[in-house]
Amino acid sequence: MGCKGLIARFGDPGSVFRAPLRDLTGVDGVREEIAKRISRRDSASRAEEVLREVERIGARILRFTDPEYPSSLREIRDPPLLLYARGRKSRRHWPTLPWWGRGIHGVWVQGCLMIGKGLASRGVGVASGMATGIDSAAHRGALEANGFSIAVLGTGIDVLYPDTNAKLFERLVEKGAVVTELPPGTPPDPWNFPNRNRIISGISRAVVVVEATMKSGSLITASLALEQGRDVFAVPGSIESFKSTGCHFLIKQGARLIENADEILGELGIGDVPVMKKGKSQRIPFPPLEDDERTIYDMLNEYPMHIDEIVRKGTLLAGEVSGILMKMELKGLIRQHPGKLFTR
Repeated sequence: MGCKGLIARFGDPGSVFRAPLRDLTGVDGVREEIAKRISRRDSASRAEEVLREVERIGARILRFTDPEYPSSLREIRDPPLLLYARGRKSRRHWPTLPWWGRGIHGVWVQGCLMIGKGLASRGVGVASGMATGIDSAAHRGALEANGFSIAVLGTGIDVLYPDTNAKLFERLVEKGAVVTELPPGTPPDPWNFPNRNRIISGISRAVVVVEATMKSGSLITASLALEQGRDVFAVPGSIESFKSTGCHFLIKQGARLIENADEILGELGIGDVPVMKKGKSQRIPFPPLEDDERTIYDMLNEYPMHIDEIVRKGTLLAGEVSGILMKMELKGLIRQHPGKLFTR
């Protein structure tokens, strides 16, 4: 949506919403439809509602231009203009810690718990998505070592998902941080989660893939991390497990093989840990696309396209296109933007 271009042109989000329509459309990457939405003056009342709700739940809003906004997140191609946050009152930790995050899920819980503890005990923050399994284990490991952990949600800051993580959520708010780009009340819609992974890798120094199949969205997340200039590590697994095929593929493509926290710290140059020989980072290719997925993928580029336009250009029914788009987003192949707009 040209968020970085809007900030560069107008200086801050408030000035963006006060800008005339003709000035908004002059910013590279901002379509006329988006410019019209921004220029609607009725957005002020909705903003006031959000502010009241944020205050009620004890959260805060970090703007793109705020000093406490994570500096590494500003550098990615499409950073969020706003972050809703809950957690430690002292925010000095999270723009400065060498964040470590993963945009993946799996079941190697005990090993991930130990990695989280090992990193946290050496002063490295752990970022993840608070899903069940590996995500939760990484958070718990960091907290058990009295370290700092941050959860990036695919819901509003006031929506608990999954509800089985209620106690973990409370611990993160008390001892770490919980953030999201989505306004309060946003439910756990499936398309929110692939998009939030760019934030996890964006605030991180490195991405560790613990388990992944060849069709896993984790491969796309790893490729995204490389685009953002992050290190990519992979944990090897049994050659008999299909859940390890993605990790082995990443290692073959140049991701660095690690088995514990010390090896990650050594690669990042943190602490007195021997540094392994670094492999050459490469662009990680997409997994194979089905025919209909390839057709839609070829239509898209970096400029948002509305779902109706995708239907008009193709031969599929609207319901079929909607289902394929959701499937592609869950794979990490495309991103959805407000207003049913899609980009690669």
